[in-house]
Amino acid sequence: MSGRKIGEVILDLKNISLSFGGVRALQNISFNVLEHEVRAIIGPNGAGKSSMLNVINGVYRPQEGEIILRGEHFANMNSYKAAKAGLARTFQNIALFKGMSVLDNIMTGRNLKMQANMLQQAIWWGPAQREELEHRAKVEEIIDFLEIQHIRKIPVGRLPYGLQKRVDLARALAMEPQILLLDEPMAGMNVEEKQDMCRFILDVNDQFGTTVVLIEHDMGVVMDISDRVVVLDYGKKIGDGTPDEVRANPDVISAYLGASH
Repeated sequence: MSGRKIGEVILDLKNISLSFGGVRALQNISFNVLEHEVRAIIGPNGAGKSSMLNVINGVYRPQEGEIILRGEHFANMNSYKAAKAGLARTFQNIALFKGMSVLDNIMTGRNLKMQANMLQQAIWWGPAQREELEHRAKVEEIIDFLEIQHIRKIPVGRLPYGLQKRVDLARALAMEPQILLLDEPMAGMNVEEKQDMCRFILDVNDQFGTTVVLIEHDMGVVMDISDRVVVLDYGKKIGDGTPDEVRANPDVISAYLGASH
């Protein structure tokens, strides 16, 4: 791991329960995330991992429990509040504008940071002009960081899947988040693409000091890059600790081997 310093609790999830009709997706789940750590959420298919990520960034509202972000209680988190509070995420099914260039897609991540009013932006005058140049400079920095200069003008829909994933990461980074939520960042990638993505995630964590929460199926990746791992199974928490602790947990072993079901 890098030389970054892991800090205090930045995100605390307490007794989160979420139901859809009669189906309990999450049952009384509590865990926390420390500042500057890489925190993984793992579990078999249907364990509730994506539901948990959707609760954190306000897509779903849990029936019970609370989210505490930097000491502030959020009973009614929503996506706008989450973004304003410094949360950004990537999506399992890439949420990019396929007809727009890589550069323009990443610029959409700057929307919340833009102060100029619509009229100023429309006529590209004064503050809007200065602001656009500042935002473009930040976007160019991210493009260099993720090594995608060669595709900056290409429409995203024409890129291979692995590069689209990298652009999705760039768009999230353009928000300058304090906490980056990654929903299966390695899904559908070959070995080389996975290695690149691992390197970028660790660099984001190390160089930008960004706290990372990720869902990932590739256990090798999770155990390599995570500081701590929380394990869900059928909407319940069955393990939480360092990679070594989780690897040795009998409940986790049986869930992954299918012995408990």
